[in-house]
Amino acid sequence: MAPPNEPVITSLTKPTSLENVFHLSDSKLSVKGVPLLSQVPHNVSFTPFSSKPHSSDVDAPPSLLNRVLAASHKGGFLGFSQSEPSDRLMNSLGSFTDRNFLSIFRFKTWWSTQWVGTSGSDLQMETQWVLLHVPELNSYVIIIPIIEGSFRSALHPGSDSHIMICAESGSTQVKASSFNSIAYVHLSENPYNLFREAYSALRVHLNTFKLLEEKNLPSIVDKFGWCTWDAFYLSVEPVGVFHGLKDFAEIGGVSPRFVIIDDGWQSINYDDADDPYEDAKNLILGGQQMTARLHRFEECDKFKSYKRGLILGPNAPPFDPNKPKALISKGIELERLVKNRDKAVKSGSSDLAEIEARIGEKAEECGLKAFTRDLRTKFKGLDDIYVWHALCGAWGGVRPGATHLKSKIIHCKLSPGLDGTMPDLAVVKLVEGSIGLVHPDQANDFYESMHSYLAKSGVTGVKIDVIHCLEYVSDEYGGRVELAKAYYDGLTNSIVKNFNGSGIIASMQQCNDFFFLGTKQLSMARVGDDFWFQDPYGDPMGVFWLQGVHMIHCSYNSLWMGQIIQPDWDMFQSDHVCAKFHAGSRAICGSQVYVSDSVGFHDFDLIKSLVFPDGTVPRCIHFPLPTRDCLFKNPLFDHKTLLKIWNLNKFGGVIGAFNCQGAGWDPKEHTFRGFPECYKAVEGSVHVSEVEWDQKDETVHMGNAEEYAVYHNQAKKLHLMTPKSEPIRFTLQPSTFELFSFVAVTKLSGRNNIKFAPIGITNMFNNVGTIQELEYVEIGAKVKVKGGGNFLAYSNESPKKFQLNGVDVPFEWLPDGKLTVNLPWIQEDGGVSDLAIIF
Repeated sequence: MAPPNEPVITSLTKPTSLENVFHLSDSKLSVKGVPLLSQVPHNVSFTPFSSKPHSSDVDAPPSLLNRVLAASHKGGFLGFSQSEPSDRLMNSLGSFTDRNFLSIFRFKTWWSTQWVGTSGSDLQMETQWVLLHVPELNSYVIIIPIIEGSFRSALHPGSDSHIMICAESGSTQVKASSFNSIAYVHLSENPYNLFREAYSALRVHLNTFKLLEEKNLPSIVDKFGWCTWDAFYLSVEPVGVFHGLKDFAEIGGVSPRFVIIDDGWQSINYDDADDPYEDAKNLILGGQQMTARLHRFEECDKFKSYKRGLILGPNAPPFDPNKPKALISKGIELERLVKNRDKAVKSGSSDLAEIEARIGEKAEECGLKAFTRDLRTKFKGLDDIYVWHALCGAWGGVRPGATHLKSKIIHCKLSPGLDGTMPDLAVVKLVEGSIGLVHPDQANDFYESMHSYLAKSGVTGVKIDVIHCLEYVSDEYGGRVELAKAYYDGLTNSIVKNFNGSGIIASMQQCNDFFFLGTKQLSMARVGDDFWFQDPYGDPMGVFWLQGVHMIHCSYNSLWMGQIIQPDWDMFQSDHVCAKFHAGSRAICGSQVYVSDSVGFHDFDLIKSLVFPDGTVPRCIHFPLPTRDCLFKNPLFDHKTLLKIWNLNKFGGVIGAFNCQGAGWDPKEHTFRGFPECYKAVEGSVHVSEVEWDQKDETVHMGNAEEYAVYHNQAKKLHLMTPKSEPIRFTLQPSTFELFSFVAVTKLSGRNNIKFAPIGITNMFNNVGTIQELEYVEIGAKVKVKGGGNFLAYSNESPKKFQLNGVDVPFEWLPDGKLTVNLPWIQEDGGVSDLAIIF
């Protein structure tokens, strides 16, 4: 949540000088006297943050500025100079060996993931940051390539253990030869504080983005939703969407509070279409639409032809749930037979008349506006309706001459830095078809034209995809940084005007350009790649191992992305063979939970373990991050490491343990593949000390407890632990998980050393998240808990009585400390029960 308005500081006053921790001399970059990088070239420079002049018009709140200035001695900037200017410069920053690192690199244009190693040569291309372990100081150092002027940078592997930095503009017309602050380094004893401090410093230095703490979150953040993508792909249409929502409400008893109408609703066609204003037909699978362009901002004919009231009467059109699956199966078969179809790209100029959006009386009775109105009439709890679109409009952009905007077909040119990324159908298609780019001078008009129509049609937000295509088409527009600034400014202005400033999810955006330039307003973005229900390359085991890979992406990306945006873990399908595995991670993801179930294919019992009947979720108050013992490990194919992620609830902590072994990145093949020899049971351990209690002010005191109640959500075990206890040992089979809740045990004053700790509703995966309020009183404890089902607490003695909403109710207490009572869901009370446990 954004902080209250604070007065803007007009000048940056540095605090009392503290000794800078980094020093560059004798070809070594040292931190507190410990060599970090050796063989640093003479053309590399270092400038402490504390001595770097910063603009007086930084718009950060005073509390943030003060925090940055207090830690300014712990960071600084690396630069370099070369003799010849170029639009792409590569330079060594030095070398390191025998030092554990964690890094994030782009494995596709749009997506990034973690990688570990011990030397500069172990890095992957297009690395977004590298975290170095410095055990000599019991500390950590991060190196972050950033933006300077019109250049952005990334780290790359070098020979002989060198770490290279590449600075590129993305335009042959924009060249430079020297940089003063093209990378940032920072030191901290706490790895989680390190990310917050480093990105806070960059927020002040660049002043082009804002931190998550400064922004408002979308209203969907604590709700349950449904996305149409895996249910329909491009065959999405109104009657199918209606029946999908109807299934959840009437059969499952869990109504989505938001729906995302994904790709397939727009008016697109191909350059070789006979009629430039006619929609492309028979689109089913993702990939078919990637060379098509937007020819109007309104919905396509299958949505435009919807008549108001169609789904509201007793004779609403039926829907065959097997139809989309049959279409998708045929599409997959066709796609396998026809890999590459040549399509002529006709980009000749056209004098087509300007097409204006026709919003009038007819629009009230048909089309998207009528459909969204009927959905809200039928499903009273449906708060938000989002729709999908690509950053450039459609995958192939906007068709020249089809709208009032200046659009031009621009051939896609990939940076050499992407040579190390994996094969990607989307890239192949964009290179094949090029992008119809609206001139950046019209970016404001472009997004306003799209979004104002959507807002008037009842749409409350957008999921924007294909974001990092801009770097492909930036050559004649001042480079990737300048083009991105123009587009992101236009997008930001439109989101503020049309979608309450927060109704947006960013996707296919996992590169530093976006985070440094596109997030002044945007507060939610994907931290993993897409959910894949099967391996698109045909490995039958991919149905299993791809799910663990997804969790790795989300967990490690959140270390840096979570400083700037609310991490979105993407949807999954509740009837998938690994659906429960996904559900375990979504339960503690700290954000919305949404599925992409096909109509008629659901596991409602699983959904109800994540979602309350009113369509809200018991959301953690932080976002999950890897535990310290996982930071420099490989939880995908080292045979031995479980992924462990911690998070915080209002009244306890949680650690999720997941066996993701069995797949990973192959640096030689430049792809993810299965490692079947690793797909086996793995033993692990967990301890209360692995919960990072100090990462939220409201949970700091919990880290000082003398004793904790520990609950294993899947195994249904409850026991006690102290900070001095041995770790809990356990074994997980492949693609399985356990969620461990840790709740501080409180001794009730004056009650003969009675000890108590509420665990929450245990049929919910995030059981502690169901606890809304907790108060200890003279006679016992008062607890407000949301949800229906089995409420569990630890109590070393049996209470005298247990009251539910002021009425005595039967309960069960066992000598092992388990205190249970069954709670009803009372809709009138919002599902919240008032409990009084009296001793």
